[in-house]
Amino acid sequence: MAVRKDSPLIVGLGDGENFLASDIPAILNHTRRTYILQDGEIAEITANTVKVYDMDGNPVAKEVYEVTWNAEEAEKGGYAHFMQKEIFEQPKALRDTLAGRLDAENLEVNLPEIEENLEFYKSLNRIFISACGTAYHAGLVGKYLLEKLVRIPVEVDVASEFRYRDPLIGRNDLLVVISQSGETADTLAALREAKKRGARVLAVTNVVGSSVSREADDVIYTWAGPEIAVASTKAYTTQLLVMYLFALYLGRVKGTIDEKFYKEMVSGLKEIPQKVQEVLDAEDKVIEFARKHLTKEDAFFIGRGLDFAVSLEGQLKLKEISYIHAEAYAAGELKHGTLALIVKDVPVIALATQEALFEKMLSNIKEVNAREATILGIAFAGKKEIAKVTDEQIYLPRVPELLAPILAVVPLQLLAYHMAVLRGNDVDKPRNLAKSVTVE
Repeated sequence: MAVRKDSPLIVGLGDGENFLASDIPAILNHTRRTYILQDGEIAEITANTVKVYDMDGNPVAKEVYEVTWNAEEAEKGGYAHFMQKEIFEQPKALRDTLAGRLDAENLEVNLPEIEENLEFYKSLNRIFISACGTAYHAGLVGKYLLEKLVRIPVEVDVASEFRYRDPLIGRNDLLVVISQSGETADTLAALREAKKRGARVLAVTNVVGSSVSREADDVIYTWAGPEIAVASTKAYTTQLLVMYLFALYLGRVKGTIDEKFYKEMVSGLKEIPQKVQEVLDAEDKVIEFARKHLTKEDAFFIGRGLDFAVSLEGQLKLKEISYIHAEAYAAGELKHGTLALIVKDVPVIALATQEALFEKMLSNIKEVNAREATILGIAFAGKKEIAKVTDEQIYLPRVPELLAPILAVVPLQLLAYHMAVLRGNDVDKPRNLAKSVTVE
């Protein structure tokens, strides 16, 4: 017997065997046919039968949900680890997420998922974003994009904090929840709190039929395919992509975005999958840096603006799979305490992709350089000035600089991956962590 109460519960339907799990990937090796239980439903399971009842004991006719991922997508396919495979699947995941939403010929963004409720989106007063972990970092980029392109205030909360601060959210407000699995307990709690207060909820998730997708008012799916490794990679970059599409679309319908800039951004998005492939093709530079620093126990990431948001994701990836203590700081905050931690030969990854902040970043990098840290600089191709103040450099292919996060995070994913492999860690299943956090 099994009962769903708040946390997700999936019944996998096999041949002479049935399964219970909190998330679909846990049973994917055994079956793709599932029942997704609703809150308060009871499942009576034997090897050959599954019966579902409501809390009053009445039978419930469940519809079988067939997982659409094919077998190859849930296997390593020649890669050493799922994480490696998923990093290299990012160009395809980005193309799939763009499909049907970006008109490459006319350079237009279409979001049919929210077109039916366009009047609400036109009249928006404020946007809140709530998520956990990597999805929260995507939300930070989303805040920057939405405020810049849509010109309305955006608040971003870690989902586990959102409902406990008595948020001032209500009618005419939008909560965007971001969750790869769509089952993150704290994110679901934030969603329910916002709806209770009268706000509309837009979900960004990778799993069709997930709790988040069922309970939200609107859903934009990231078509990243199954992500098996605990450390999120392609789900993150597709979440970023959805944030770009949403900000551009909303800015267009609200009339807050310049037409020329809009076309430049859409043209840049069209090229993003290929540009990500170019970054992946330059992997050797990252491997070289990882080999030099695999015994280090500390690392620091610095950046300004969008680069700071990406730095946060970089440090999370490094710490969760390599077990290296890593921290990210807004570069302008170095003088306010962080410099005390910068010692000789400590690795520092400095992101400098934002033109308006480039000179300030160079100044911040010089501060770190003066403490004899070993610095890896990440900037756009042609920014040779960064070579004068860093030990090694990774140059990104040119795109509109607002799109830099999708490219800049890829070397950071590769760095974390290779550090973990070289240190002999279990890359796909790091200690103490789970893919879907389905409890608070």
